[in-house]
Amino acid sequence: MLQEFKQFIMRGNVMDLAVGVIIGGAFQKIITALVEKLIMPLIGIIVGGVNFEKEVIKVGDAELGWGAVFQEIMNFVIVGFVIFAVIKALNTASKNKLSLVPEQTQEDILKDIRTTLESINAKS
Repeated sequence: MLQEFKQFIMRGNVMDLAVGVIIGGAFQKIITALVEKLIMPLIGIIVGGVNFEKEVIKVGDAELGWGAVFQEIMNFVIVGFVIFAVIKALNTASKNKLSLVPEQTQEDILKDIRTTLESINAKS
């Protein structure tokens, strides 16, 4: 059982997932700081200095914090947009990188393999 667990943990997918979670957590902190410290204050200035987190509606004795909900919705939309923009940029960069690689036919690949094997055999 210990051997199976070791094999499971050392699989590429599990390690990739762990790295993704760690990087995602760090990226989330950056985006949260961007939204809370830059973007939302600018939006507050644009709408007349309103601090949305403190906005409430009183219904009887209850206070409904609509501003805090609005703030979180804005955070979600902005974070979603930033993630979309980053992934779109990465996909574009990836496509551009792939298009720079010359197309090779199967025959070209086999010739390259033959040439490599011949050079290895010549050194032996």
